[in-house]
Amino acid sequence: MFEPIRGFTSLQRTPQSDLKLGSVLAFVAGAVNAGGWLAVGYYTSHMTGIVSSLADNLVLGRAGLVLAGLVALLSFLLGAVCTTWLVNWGMRQALRSAYGLPLMLEAALLLVFGLFGASLDLLQAVLVPLTVVLLCFIMGLQNAVITKISKARIRTTHVTGLVTDLGIELGKLLFVNRRPGLPRVRADRQRLRVHLQLIVCFLGGGVAGALGFKHLGYFSTVPLAALLLLLVLPPALDDWKRLRGV
Repeated sequence: MFEPIRGFTSLQRTPQSDLKLGSVLAFVAGAVNAGGWLAVGYYTSHMTGIVSSLADNLVLGRAGLVLAGLVALLSFLLGAVCTTWLVNWGMRQALRSAYGLPLMLEAALLLVFGLFGASLDLLQAVLVPLTVVLLCFIMGLQNAVITKISKARIRTTHVTGLVTDLGIELGKLLFVNRRPGLPRVRADRQRLRVHLQLIVCFLGGGVAGALGFKHLGYFSTVPLAALLLLLVLPPALDDWKRLRGV
């Protein structure tokens, strides 16, 4: 039953399984990023923008916004730290679901956001900053998962690097090798396809997240949480059976 998705979060990795997982996570990141903007007015995967606004607000003397930017940045950082801790702990315990542990936590936090986000309308002044912290933590958590699994070949929560790498490969592809005797400039077509696929998945996730939030509100994150849990379920069940001696 779970064979088609078993390889997504298994410990035995291939470039193909990394790309499959990366594509799903890019879709989730795009959806969370777009939904987060509609919910609280922040793109919570965009640390470049947050650091830039932090610098601007520091110069302008806006202490409250500087503090908010620092907290968002630290939340993203702590998410990455948490992923590293969970994966290494899972490896020490010989868990087949070691790579899935951070995704389980991400799914749980998305459920919290989806099920309790409606209360933002009642306690906006208190819960909006907490929501920004939560979403930044989730994005740091997720980006560190695929970065660690793929050995930094794939990242999913920001598109700047992906577009840069895509442009580099397109430049190589369109370069005309006219002079004989010189090394030929060749594009890595596989890298080109990988980066293009991740960008499209992030964009598709953004569209889905915006539409979902528009029509379903905060509850639109629940299907994203279910998708992550589905990917983690096969190795988690294997660990459960092993621990119970089944």
